[in-house]
Amino acid sequence: MEVLYSMMELFGEMNRFFKLPIIPLGGNVMKRGKKYAEAAKLIDRAVLYDADAAIGLVKKTAVAKFDETVEAHIRLGVDGRHADQQVRGAVVLPHGTGKEVKVLVFAKGDKLAEAEAAGADHVGGEELVPRIQNDGWVDFDVVVATPDMMGVVGRLGRVLGPKGLMPNPKAGTVTMDVAKDKYHSRAVGKSFI
Repeated sequence: MEVLYSMMELFGEMNRFFKLPIIPLGGNVMKRGKKYAEAAKLIDRAVLYDADAAIGLVKKTAVAKFDETVEAHIRLGVDGRHADQQVRGAVVLPHGTGKEVKVLVFAKGDKLAEAEAAGADHVGGEELVPRIQNDGWVDFDVVVATPDMMGVVGRLGRVLGPKGLMPNPKAGTVTMDVAKDKYHSRAVGKSFI
C-alpha cells in the first residue's frame, strides 16, 4: 500500500526519530517588488519561446540600471565521460569583450608583411624566442603562428602554455592565413571546455 505524506506529517514523523525543530512555514514570506511583478506578467511560463523571442523578452523585462547578465543553459544530450562526446571549442565574439587585444604573429617571409599589413601588434620569427624565454616578455593576448613556425613556437610551450597563449589548430591560431580579420579586428576569442 502506497502512503503519501503531507509536508507537516513528514516533519512530524522525522521529529519522532530525530527530534528536529519544526519551523512554521508562511507567515513572514517576502513579497516580490513591483517591477518584478510587472515583468513576470509579460512571460507565459507554459510557452516554449524560440531564441529570438526569448532574447526580446529578456530585453523587455530588464529593469536594472546596468547591463544585466543573461545565462543560457543548453541540454546537449551528450555524456562527457566518453571521449567522442566531449564538447570543446573556441568562439570569437562578434563585438569582442571591449578589451584591447595585442596580437603576436610568428611567421616567415611573405607572411610577416601580410600580418603587419593586417594590423598585428608584434610580428617576428625566431628572434622573438629568446625575448620570450629569457626576458619573460608576454606583453600580448593572442599568439598566432604559421604551421612552419610551430617547431620554433613549440620551444616556448613552458612559458606560453600555462598562460593559455600557446597557438592551437583547434582554436584557429595555427594557420597560414595570418591576416584573418578575426585576430586583427580586435575581437577576443573565448574557449570553452
